[in-house]
Amino acid sequence: MCTILPALALILAAGATAPAATAPAATAPAAGRTVGSGWNDYSCKPSSAHPRPVVLVHGTLGNSVDNWLFLAPYLVARGYCVFSLDYGQLPGVPPVFNGLGPVAKSAGQLSAYVDRVRAATGADKVDLVGHSQGGMMPRYYLNFLGGGPKVNSLTGLAPSNHGTTLSGLTKLMDQIPGAREAIHGVTPGLTDQALGSDFLKKLGSRPDTVPGVRYTVVATRYDEVVTPWRTAFLSGPNVRNVLLQERCGADLSEHLAIGTVDRVAFHEVANALDPAHATPSGCASVVTG
Repeated sequence: MCTILPALALILAAGATAPAATAPAATAPAAGRTVGSGWNDYSCKPSSAHPRPVVLVHGTLGNSVDNWLFLAPYLVARGYCVFSLDYGQLPGVPPVFNGLGPVAKSAGQLSAYVDRVRAATGADKVDLVGHSQGGMMPRYYLNFLGGGPKVNSLTGLAPSNHGTTLSGLTKLMDQIPGAREAIHGVTPGLTDQALGSDFLKKLGSRPDTVPGVRYTVVATRYDEVVTPWRTAFLSGPNVRNVLLQERCGADLSEHLAIGTVDRVAFHEVANALDPAHATPSGCASVVTG
């Protein structure tokens, strides 16, 4: 069992570990901090062109800065007020590694943060964009914590919407008596996303969507974390499911890249935030998107 926990952590770390390794130490997140690229600016007021603030929700083992070093400035440059939160902290874990706490509790943190952003900006609703766990966890907020009236849209980049086999690792975990329970006691944010978890059973007890919210999912066939990759997709009204490789067949982005650096995925985020002015994404989005 001692070998399973590190493996789980390494695989689900795809929410943010690589950017954290390359970012300067000064980018360590802090509550309410304004970063130099223009996001988390609580004086920002949404424009008539972009009337809703965008809240970015990081992935497992990610944080409010490192996960968004490229997407946040991309959206700021397009005129959006952009905010990002830290959630799912565990005692004794360095603050750059979040998203490890119980997902339901993390959804409560998101609820409080959305209210904070709405109060600061004066906006009635926000748009949510999340990577990995950050694309799935908001659905608990929408379905169980009354978030629907406060949210216009949810865009998930490789979200763990219906759980994951972690490329078969969860099957190995379940072959060892007590392994799932032991890991859950240490890092519940990991096991909550494993196929068959009690959390996912509760999340799946209600429809994928809530009325009045638009949903977009962008998945990659090369996802090695959310497996099978089709489990990321949602069903229901107001859902748009996008496979990255149907937009650009040469795009080899896997789980980490789709949420942190992929410009085709970024183009799809921009389309989801402003569908009235959406433009076709494709391989050229790497340059023009």
